[in-house]
Amino acid sequence: MVMSKWLKGASALVLAFVYGPVVAQEPLSALPDGPGKELVEAACVACHETDIIYSSTGYTHEQWKRLTSRMIALPEPLASNITQYLSTTFPQRYDRVPTLVPGDTKVTFLEWAVPTLGQRPRDPLMTPDGMIWWAGMYGNLVGRLDPKTGEMTEWKLEEGAYPHSIINDAAGNIWYTGNSNGTVGMLNPDTSEITVYPMPDPDARDPHSGIITRSGDYWFTVQNSHMIGRLVPDTGDIRLVDTPTPGARPYGIEEDSNGMIWVAYRGAPAVARVDPDSWEITEFATPNPDPESHHGNHYVRRLSIDSNDIVWYVDSGRGFLGRLDPETGEIREWQTPNGPNSHPYAIEVVNDIIWLNESEMRPDVLLRFDPATEKFQSWAIPSGVGIIRNMRATPDGNLVIHQSSTNTIGLVLIDNEAEWMPGPYRP
Repeated sequence: MVMSKWLKGASALVLAFVYGPVVAQEPLSALPDGPGKELVEAACVACHETDIIYSSTGYTHEQWKRLTSRMIALPEPLASNITQYLSTTFPQRYDRVPTLVPGDTKVTFLEWAVPTLGQRPRDPLMTPDGMIWWAGMYGNLVGRLDPKTGEMTEWKLEEGAYPHSIINDAAGNIWYTGNSNGTVGMLNPDTSEITVYPMPDPDARDPHSGIITRSGDYWFTVQNSHMIGRLVPDTGDIRLVDTPTPGARPYGIEEDSNGMIWVAYRGAPAVARVDPDSWEITEFATPNPDPESHHGNHYVRRLSIDSNDIVWYVDSGRGFLGRLDPETGEIREWQTPNGPNSHPYAIEVVNDIIWLNESEMRPDVLLRFDPATEKFQSWAIPSGVGIIRNMRATPDGNLVIHQSSTNTIGLVLIDNEAEWMPGPYRP
């Protein structure tokens, strides 16, 4: 467990794009010749493919400097030589700058850099005590932030877990999915004890996202294994079921007020409802007018449910926000402001207002949609390049977000500001 004081470093960050260190991969595109190329290949390509650099929007010298400092600590003159090559070879571009939609709602972004470099923080949540938690996927850790003081604590998990998503239970334990080692884990923050539950089926290789239901059970998706699972904490019993649609790639997961489990399909144009008593799975097809437009099977990544049990989802491949009425099966959709290539990714309902993001824009865009007026409003996220892969409502009606690539965790204050907010964050 590591503790750090980071409040002073929580100012808004520049636009950036990076994946944190993990396992070396073969580069997919050759880097252009130039002074420093070999250094970049040694320091950067050792952790991610060169396509990541090509797919960025390019940056100024200062932006590349701040970007790489979020990835790895490099000595001089190595750091300067790498920055010079990147800023010269990949200068700033403007082809993915978003169109923003004005509106009357005011938001305040607070962002904090997390201590461990290159961990790609994700899936934050706020517990009832006001603490913000996150999964440090590439750092094999779970972290906690006190937003009032800036104090951060990190708990190291078992090597190779690569936690993808976290959720808290009523006792304050933090549950996580071991996305790389086929496990589910539970962290007791008071004792730092970690309990690991291996999947009973070796084919269940990649637990993805999980929730704690009203009954206290832990339900989760196993994306590339095409399974949905339930773990009973009192007994440790795990049950797994295959999705009816082959290749469904179940992704986001939520529970409605009736205890039904809802799952987003990334590998098929549909969302599914699971009856936790009978395990009957009902699939609801979502619009798919042009299958060729879903490059790479980017269908429904995540969903959220409002107070009337209406299911809201994002169709990432087509750039739509969707609304499903489970009682009638009726579906309505709205194109997000930046169009079919905007790639909406995360979604959350806060007081029956829909929040989502357009992850393909640079900077990443936070969107608000009012179902009553059917109008969007949007903001550029200060730290720039996410991607927000999940967002959650806070107990007091705000929103927690993250930007994996810039190693930041964020809190979005909606139409208010906290009394404890430090001066630099006040609008």
